[in-house]
Amino acid sequence: MAKVFITGSSDGLGLMAGRLLVEQGHEVVLHARNEARAEDTRTALPQAGAVLTGDLSSLAAMRDVAEQANGWGRFDAVIHNVGLGYREPRRIETVDGLSQLWAVNVLAPYVLTALLHKPGRLVYLSSSMTTGGDQSLDDLRWDRRRWNGSQAYSDTKLHDVLLAFCVARRWPDVLSNAVNPGWVPTRMGGSGAPDDLDQGYRTQGWLAVSEDPAARVTGRYFYHQRQKDVNPAARNPEIQDRLLAVCQEVSGIALPQGG
Repeated sequence: MAKVFITGSSDGLGLMAGRLLVEQGHEVVLHARNEARAEDTRTALPQAGAVLTGDLSSLAAMRDVAEQANGWGRFDAVIHNVGLGYREPRRIETVDGLSQLWAVNVLAPYVLTALLHKPGRLVYLSSSMTTGGDQSLDDLRWDRRRWNGSQAYSDTKLHDVLLAFCVARRWPDVLSNAVNPGWVPTRMGGSGAPDDLDQGYRTQGWLAVSEDPAARVTGRYFYHQRQKDVNPAARNPEIQDRLLAVCQEVSGIALPQGG
């Protein structure tokens, strides 16, 4: 039995992955943005070990959620599912002066990766929209650019793959992979999304716990349990390291050395 922590799991793909893992006999700890959503999550999946709370748009909450999670000891796997979508109509600034979209989608996974007890496996949720992500990392927090929600989202999903691959390179003792769940009909994806919802959550659960040799790999990008090509920029160590340097500078938290 594995112990798995899933961020952003009060509904949608995160909750579905949690339910799948519970049904398979694993211990699952979920996460919700606030206590009201946490209570709904407990009702939806009472078999979960716990539901941690914290709005991962702020650095203080990122640290707090990491502390809560570490109170459960070391996880066998962490699924970084938390995320905002591509429909954000404007740049919303967090209490830390950051783009909310970038803070939640990129900085939160980075901070949690750096602060949690190192798990055996890491899974980062990405998107097919990585193909349009800006590899320059110029103004990645949208401080100067005119806001474009779709482009900002694409950028963050490329950043998530960069993070997954950089961690795979720096931590050879951890299996770190990225997943495109497909454009599925969740609250984020919208009711008209054409992809298979049932397939949308299975890959992250499989990567988190499966002993299938196909799942015991690292530094790969998956769609529906198959490895897929990804934006070539994601495999560039220089770009990976530049993103990590920005995340470290903004958060004041360094990624620990690999083991």
